[in-house]
Amino acid sequence: MNIVFMGTPAFAVPSLEMLIAEGYSIAAVVTQPDRPQGRKKVLTPTPVKEAALRHGIPVLQPQRLRNPEAVAELAEYKPDLIVTAAYGQILPKSVLEMPALGCLNVHGSLLPAYRGGAPIQRSIINGESVTGITLMYMAEGLDTGDMIAKAEVPIEDDDTAGTMFEKLSQAGAELLLRELPRLVKGKVDAEPQDETKATYAPNLNRDDEKIEWNRTSREIYNQIRGLVPYSGGFTLWNGEVFKVWAAAKPDSAQKPSSDAQPGTVLELHEKGIVVKTGDGTLTLLTVQPSGKKAMNAAQFVRGTSLTAGTVLT
Repeated sequence: MNIVFMGTPAFAVPSLEMLIAEGYSIAAVVTQPDRPQGRKKVLTPTPVKEAALRHGIPVLQPQRLRNPEAVAELAEYKPDLIVTAAYGQILPKSVLEMPALGCLNVHGSLLPAYRGGAPIQRSIINGESVTGITLMYMAEGLDTGDMIAKAEVPIEDDDTAGTMFEKLSQAGAELLLRELPRLVKGKVDAEPQDETKATYAPNLNRDDEKIEWNRTSREIYNQIRGLVPYSGGFTLWNGEVFKVWAAAKPDSAQKPSSDAQPGTVLELHEKGIVVKTGDGTLTLLTVQPSGKKAMNAAQFVRGTSLTAGTVLT
């Protein structure tokens, strides 16, 4: 059985590594093109490409998978099954119909909730306590295919998008390992999704990263950890971007300690920067002023011109 694996970020690597370790025949790997990374814009391969090359597996990197040339190149590998995990492109009908056993997707949510490109980040931002993995058949719609199996994974209060990516990537590999033999033998009963319960998790944009201090402390806390370690949340200080990478978990029983407007810095000390929110305060633990590296509160307060009474916007 020839399997073509499609994936791009580190989230997909455990599933690929599992298939290889279990002796499945990976005919080729399809991943996104190399992209410039960092301030020096160094052309960098995807984590999935790096894993494939370590194992000597051919790698395809089409700019657009729906181009006829890309489809023809993929067809040369005669896939019996296509497995995807966070590939990053929608598969055209010509690819969906190519393998006899279909196209599987390891999706990072409990479908039909959180369809789309940022299910892990948005589940944290929205304050969910549980998420998970859905193994599904792919269809032409956005994460609309029939569901094969699910695995729940709790979201702890100190989890970030980074820690949940790691937990869910492992859970995805384990679910795929468990279900794939049954699928190959034709013993899978897939379940259609309930469209009335569908929710969406579009890719994050700049507006999602902007902290609105009139929201509750818990909402802002969830927002920050849902953006770590990728972009971080940000506010403005003297008109410049002031990033926030970590905050202390707010006390659920806190009460407003000041009638100052939300965004006002109330205290600065080595344990944190206390900022007024819509329902109380939030203590910032790791911040990054414009043009500088991220630093903890102790490092920041030793050399900052930020003072109590300053309003972050």
